[in-house]
Parts: sequence; C-alpha cells; structure tokens
Amino acid sequence: MRAYKTQMEAAKKGIITPEMEIVAKKEYMEPETLRELVAKGQVAIPCNINHKSISPEGIGKGLRTKINVNLGISGDCKDYSVEMEKVDIALKYGAEAIMDLSNYGKTNTFRQQLIEKSPAMIGTVPMYDAIGYLEKDLLEITAEDFLRVVRAHAEEGVDFMTIHAGINRRAVEAFRRDKRKMNIVSRGGSLLFAWMMMTGNENPFYEYYDQVLDILQEFDVTISLGDALRPGCIDDSTDGGQIAELIELGALTERAWEKNVQVMVEGPGHMAMNEIAANMQLQKRICHGAPFYVLGPLVTDIAPGYDHITSAIGGAIAAASGADFLCYVTPAEHLRLPDIGDVKEGIIASRIAAHAADIAKGIPHATDPDNAMAKARYATDWDAMFELAIDGDKARAYFESTPPSDRHTCSMCGKMCAVRTTNMILEGKKVEFCTEK
Repeated sequence: MRAYKTQMEAAKKGIITPEMEIVAKKEYMEPETLRELVAKGQVAIPCNINHKSISPEGIGKGLRTKINVNLGISGDCKDYSVEMEKVDIALKYGAEAIMDLSNYGKTNTFRQQLIEKSPAMIGTVPMYDAIGYLEKDLLEITAEDFLRVVRAHAEEGVDFMTIHAGINRRAVEAFRRDKRKMNIVSRGGSLLFAWMMMTGNENPFYEYYDQVLDILQEFDVTISLGDALRPGCIDDSTDGGQIAELIELGALTERAWEKNVQVMVEGPGHMAMNEIAANMQLQKRICHGAPFYVLGPLVTDIAPGYDHITSAIGGAIAAASGADFLCYVTPAEHLRLPDIGDVKEGIIASRIAAHAADIAKGIPHATDPDNAMAKARYATDWDAMFELAIDGDKARAYFESTPPSDRHTCSMCGKMCAVRTTNMILEGKKVEFCTEK
C-alpha cells in the first residue's frame, strides 16, 4: 500500500515516486527538480494505478512537448480492429498519449484492450460515452449518471479524462452575448450545453466538481479541463466566451490541486498566428502554470484535406510559446473519420511541430538527433539518415524510387552535390565533372 494517493500528493510530501524517477531519466532532469514541479502543478504525470502497461511520461514545464492521438469508433465506422491498427501506428511513431473518443455502443471492451496493451497514456471524454454506456437519451441522463461514467472509466485504468467543467452558467452567458460565427464546436461542450438548456440545471461536472475530483483522486487520474467554448473558426478566437471559460478553468485548477488531483488545461482550436503566443501566456497566467494541452491551433479555415499542416504550423508556434501537449490533427479533420494513412500523416506532422518547438525552447538534448542527422548527411550515410528520420520508411522509399548512379549522392544533384564537392576540396582532391564517368 503506497503512502500517497496521487503523484501530486507524493510530490507535496517530498516523496520521489518510481514514476517520477522514470520521467526524470527520460527528460535528463534531476528527480528532485521534477518532484518540485509536480508539487507545484507545473508538471503532470498521468498514470492511473490500474494502468499496468504504462511507460510514464511527464507533461509540462521544462519537458519535451508530448503528442496525443485521437481514435475511436462512431455510428458510421464501427470496426474496432481498424482502431487497434491505428493504435499500432500511434505507438510505432512515438505518440505519448492515445485518446479513445468512441461514441457508439459498448466501448469498454475496446478500451480495456487498449489499456492492457498500450504503454502510452490513455485518455477519454466520459461525456462522449455517456449515452452509449447508459443507454439513455440526453434529456434522461442525471448528474449521478454522469458521475457513474467517470467512475467506470477511472476503474478501467484511464490516465486522464477531459471533463468540460468550465462551461457553467456564467460562461454560457458570455458565449451567448458574443454572437459567434460557429457557436460551440466542442462535441462534449455542445452536449452539455444542450443538457443544461433542456433541463435548466447547472453543468453537472461543475455543480458536482468535488465528487468528480474524489473519483479521480482515488485512481490518480489527471483531469484535463476541457475547453467547451474553444473557437471553431479564426474569427471566433479570443472572444468573451473563450476567455470567460478560461477564467473558470483557472479557478477549477486550484480546486483540483487542493485535492491533489493533477491538472492539464485544454486550449483553443482555431486561431490566427498572431494571437497564438499571447493566448499561451494568458492561459499560463490565468491557470497558474498548469500544463497546457492544445488542439492545433489551426491557423486558417480554408484547408480541408490539409489540416494536419495548418495544425502543425499553429502547434509549433503554440508549443514554442509555452504549450506542453499537442493533440494531433489529421488530413481528414472536418471531413470524415481518419483512416490508417490519415493517422500516420497526423502523427508525423504533430511530431515535427513538437520537435521544432522543443529546439526553440532549448529542451535538453532536443538538438541531438538533428546534429546526428547533420553528421550522417556530411558523410552521405543514407542508412544512418533513414534511421534518424521521423519517418525513415518514407525517406528510404523516396530515395530508392529514383536511385542515383553514385550512392554518395542523390538524384537531385548527382555529382554536383554540394556536400560532395566541398568535402572533396577540403580533402585536397580535384573536382572534375566532364572527365568523370
């Protein structure tokens, strides 16, 4: 029996947990430094006591930017075997977290298999699962029912849960006053808004927030405070509704910490590039330095089919400006449920964004693979380049699709390769093209 319920409680007591030891080693950080950050809430280590296969990761200040992969079935796409293939892709390409957003039928069988298999952190949104789990229509669901779903997910071993507790009556009033173009685009937020409007009641996750925290504390589940009023187009960003909810999330963060529940705060979805850095600073200030988890932001609204790129642009700026956790976006965003290829493209784009931001933030050893790649390119060591690449399979396929006559070059420059020319001169050799065969 451990002497603490949560990582945060242990940190406040001065205890360095086995999970902190693992994370500190991964991050090239002293365990005591990490413990202090967890105690302050500036780092979270989502790690449910029932998730036995997990390889713990830290999210927050001074750590590598992590990425999350969303998957799960819907009423139109019900094949769980395909979703498990997506899990394999996510693990292969280094995603630190996987969120099961299934919203059709009995989802717990897939989720239990996922938790048994995955060393990555597992997240869920209990609000999505409520209707299928309870087999009730929205208007028939009670506050107690919502809490039952939260407990069920916690017992299964989910490491973090998105709980849309900030969309209370005050935030809704600000949202309705602002007259958005896109209104509410958060699925969970829209369901709660509808429930509140139809019943006349306060948001149950806000009204019974202490009971939610008690459940999360029991299993050491990290709360990811959902941004129900995130902007769904760039014209709606940084409006009264978004900021009103963020203020509520700041207060809810402190209430969670009082119960030693670890916190992440979720952030905006669509936002012009010039607003991103200010939003990151605003969130960190209002939410007391809690780790920030962003979807994108998508920096333009006119690129359906390419939103993994619009998201990667915004994600790189966000992470370089203080965000700690990027939710991937696939080319299928706004169009359909992503397939295997979409998932891979989304992961790679997010990993590029996260890594670029880590270099900008000066994260320890962030440039090591880049320096190794430069060394391999200097030596025109193609096998080393493919090994170092984020997607080595694609890099190798491109190279071999038009193979050069000289393997010390590529088919773009051939013998006029700048690296080859410079190396030959520095080695005291003569460079000739017309006489070379």
